[in-house]
Amino acid sequence: MFDVRAALSFQPSLKLELALKKTQSELDRLAREIDGIARDERAWLQRWALISTVGASTRIENAVLTDAEIEWVDTTLSADDHPSAFDAAKTAILDKLSKDRERSIEEVVGCRELLSLVYVQADEMFPLTEAIIRGLHRELLRHYPAAERYAGSYKASPNQVVSVNHETGEQRIVLDPTPPGPQTETAMRDLVLWYNETIRAHPWPLLVASEFVFRFLAIHPFQDGNGRLGRALFLLALMHSDDLALRRVVRFISIDRQIERHRSIYYTTLQQASNGLFRADPRAYQLEPLAWFFLKMTDLALGDVGVLRARYAALQRLSESATRVLACFRAAPERRLTPADLMADTGLVRRTVQNALSSLVDAGLIQRLGAGRGTRYQLVF
Repeated sequence: MFDVRAALSFQPSLKLELALKKTQSELDRLAREIDGIARDERAWLQRWALISTVGASTRIENAVLTDAEIEWVDTTLSADDHPSAFDAAKTAILDKLSKDRERSIEEVVGCRELLSLVYVQADEMFPLTEAIIRGLHRELLRHYPAAERYAGSYKASPNQVVSVNHETGEQRIVLDPTPPGPQTETAMRDLVLWYNETIRAHPWPLLVASEFVFRFLAIHPFQDGNGRLGRALFLLALMHSDDLALRRVVRFISIDRQIERHRSIYYTTLQQASNGLFRADPRAYQLEPLAWFFLKMTDLALGDVGVLRARYAALQRLSESATRVLACFRAAPERRLTPADLMADTGLVRRTVQNALSSLVDAGLIQRLGAGRGTRYQLVF
């Protein structure tokens, strides 16, 4: 029988270890760079990471809100960052972003609160327990009324993941996880025990995090929300490591943003690791390709920091009129605005608005859509 106290369930190749060392050098460099950044810029980068991760993680599961819309929701809720803030603001948010996207908004708000807990309370969540995982699941689904009966509880009915070809009607099982009941409970108990024994003992915590999230997804312990929670647990694992540079940097990057950009590869790699079947012995999985995937997504996320710092610097150089125009876009992230709209909203003359729009486009903060009289502008997150 597999020893839950063992280290990784696979032996990383020399090539993978060399790639990990290269990533570690970049992590060390970025950690030093972040320590030298002013407080306001660090806060801006952390907020970007939160919003971008919320947006990507929910869209991977087919939610529809853009990052710009999520930034607006975050700003609205941050004005009264109390557990009841969403309940109080829900009507206004739905009116603005349209009621047909209510489920997406509920998912976004739940994911925001889940990740906020992970970012702020990671240290208090070690050693990890099943109760902590169930509590995070409850937080994730707290604003989705239909989940009230099962939020925070392991699944009570089978939850196979099925792919449907809508042209032929053919159905294919993508994942056949543990059945509900004792097998799920045993698998989760073993997984948490293995995790606590391994995350601070292994020299490469990213590999431990990769195996941890895959085994969690293969179990699929909850009726709903496993994907979003699994990716949050991946971040939590990185924050639980003994690697101080990794723990420092992970709060300033969005790995989920890169996973969203490579979503088809993500699902293919997950499928190939197990052929869609839960294995009681994790050594039966093919985990190195998945480790490579998460490493590459992390490398891409690390590369975003320089781009974001340049964007922050551009924000600081904006003129007063450009700042006023940008505020109009942030107040209406769902809208495509014309110069006439902005003149009416700001009271600025056309030439000043046009100059502001040019500077905002050049800075990559808004995008120009169309040409001539049909030109519209929209916020870029």
